[in-house]
Amino acid sequence: MNLTLAIIFCIIISLAAFLLAGWLYLWIKKQDSSNPKIEKISDLIKSGANTFIRKEYTILAKFAGVVAILILIFLPRPIWNQPNFAAILSNNIAMVFSYLFGTIFSGLAGKIGIFVATIANKKTAEAATRGIAPSFLNGFRGGAVMGMAVVGSSLLGVAVFFWVTKNPTMLLGFSFGASSLALFAKAGGGIFTKTADISADLVGKVELGIPEDDPRNPAVIADNVGDNVGDVAGMGADLFDSHVASLAAAIVMAASIDTSTGSNNVAMVFVFAALGLLSSIIGVMFAKMGKNGNPTRALNLSTYITTGIFALLTLLATLIFKYEWRLYFVTIIGLLVGVIIGITTDYFTNDERKPVRKVAEASKSGPALTIISGMSYGFLSVLPAMIGIAVSAFLAFKIADPLGEGYALFGISIAAVGMLSIVGMIISNDAYGPIVDNARGLAEMGGLGEEVIKITDQLDSAGNTVKAVTKGFAIAAAGLTVISLLAAFKSEVNDAARELGLELIEAFNILDPAVFFGLLIGAAVPAVFSSLLMLGVDRNTRRMVEEIHRQFDEIPGLKEGKEGVMPESDKCIDIATEGALKELLPAGAFAIIITIVVGLIGGVQAIGGFLTGNIVSGVLLALFMSNSGGLWDNGKKYIEAGNFGGKGSDAHKAAVIGDTVGDPFKDTAGPSINTQITVVSLVASLFAIIFLTFSLF
Repeated sequence: MNLTLAIIFCIIISLAAFLLAGWLYLWIKKQDSSNPKIEKISDLIKSGANTFIRKEYTILAKFAGVVAILILIFLPRPIWNQPNFAAILSNNIAMVFSYLFGTIFSGLAGKIGIFVATIANKKTAEAATRGIAPSFLNGFRGGAVMGMAVVGSSLLGVAVFFWVTKNPTMLLGFSFGASSLALFAKAGGGIFTKTADISADLVGKVELGIPEDDPRNPAVIADNVGDNVGDVAGMGADLFDSHVASLAAAIVMAASIDTSTGSNNVAMVFVFAALGLLSSIIGVMFAKMGKNGNPTRALNLSTYITTGIFALLTLLATLIFKYEWRLYFVTIIGLLVGVIIGITTDYFTNDERKPVRKVAEASKSGPALTIISGMSYGFLSVLPAMIGIAVSAFLAFKIADPLGEGYALFGISIAAVGMLSIVGMIISNDAYGPIVDNARGLAEMGGLGEEVIKITDQLDSAGNTVKAVTKGFAIAAAGLTVISLLAAFKSEVNDAARELGLELIEAFNILDPAVFFGLLIGAAVPAVFSSLLMLGVDRNTRRMVEEIHRQFDEIPGLKEGKEGVMPESDKCIDIATEGALKELLPAGAFAIIITIVVGLIGGVQAIGGFLTGNIVSGVLLALFMSNSGGLWDNGKKYIEAGNFGGKGSDAHKAAVIGDTVGDPFKDTAGPSINTQITVVSLVASLFAIIFLTFSLF
């Protein structure tokens, strides 16, 4: 299949994903939702989520406008160094458009997610009155709308943009637009959701001993809003960014190889990406569970089915179009390592496994041991995933290397494409989590009864486990992708060096003081970035806790649950919104600015070290935070299911404290780090010419 046909194939599969998303949306909309109380609460959640997204996107639009002006002036090379207006038009102006399109597509991914999730949550809650199977189907299909829309739009955007520009470097601009918006959207949404979640838990569960989603608690509606703006919109933008970045890195390197050898590697990347989306489309249609089934098993089974379909379809494509067998094997290695990382993450975060139960048991002795045991298992969980990433990168390099110059690093990028090939199913599973979490809250606030709450608790527990798995998957894929982006950076630098008659870069030697300088600073960035985000959650939570105390003290009858007395939920939503918008810019701006500063001080060698340190430190911290947070959350839920004293016991209170520590780990800092390492890698590639031609040392 030639390149044009491969791109057309991508467009057709993308449109098929949109058609499936439309059908699933109409199916969800037709489901019963006749409870007026749930309808009213759901409307409050929807209104709060849309208000936050509108305000957040307004701020990010201004940020994007400033960045677009800077890109016009400086990228891919300073405007005064361009020979004529035609060069400015085809380079700087085209880069501005590619960046802006990336931000727009990424923003749409988040908006679509919220639009569907705020409908699916109430349908899922009411479906639970008919049993676990229909409730599961509503939650999953709600998530699948987002999965299909996000991957359909990312693949369509990359395919159309490459078809129009014929310039792979422009895809780095498109990817930077997607990544930068995802970075701030994930940070802002994560701060919002964890501010509300922690505040509601600390005052409600720990201080007053009232249920998780008790309607008396002023922060409960804000918590449910947060699930949508953080876990749905933020994570959708995050995985959109990961998918685009993996494709951009692979296409940049494939185009370089194809130019010198006349191969069809770019076409192969597009075909494999399209087959991944097609596999997810088929997998989504088969995702169901029986009357007495296990939701975690159903979600995992759909992932395994999708994996098998992708392996088969890419095998057929390799046979039919005579692609290199080594590249097929590398793709499958990436895919299988992704699944293995998911399985190991499941072991450390599933409440049916030993680690979660051990942490729950430790909670009987107080919160200190909850934290110590949870952190210990969290650190332990990092090793299998890091080994998986290392092995897949090593094997990809070795298997692809005999194909010729450039193929070794291209092999790593293809492994990343393979790992993210079934991202449509991954996003569907991930978005299922916050939808059923919201459904659980609606069931309690709507008074649907203990049996319904029990069903939604079971679905929510599965959602926590699968969310941890999908985050592990996304972080691992980001790790492989940014290794590819490091190679893309080297490729961009060497292309510029040839043009300017400068010495080419063969490798980044850590004994070189410039490389080591960058390495140490790059390794520190994820820790500082995480700190800035979690301090934002801390400051915002304090403000909200004060507001909850004020309402319980000043509103007569609220604490006692007097008929007709309602909390002022909008005040908590406002605190979460204003605080998140205030706190979202510093962390992201810090990561971008320090990358540029290191490059201007130490040049391309320092940036090579900076990216290496950032990748290793970032992936490790992201995995630790994501897994330990999911472990603490499910440990709490295991106790709430009646183990070790059940709800209200000392063990339960200790587990709630563990969960509140884990909340910003798993939903604010952890999943934002993989976007951060992608963003700084793209900034490095885009500024490659500037770092090559100007640095203090």
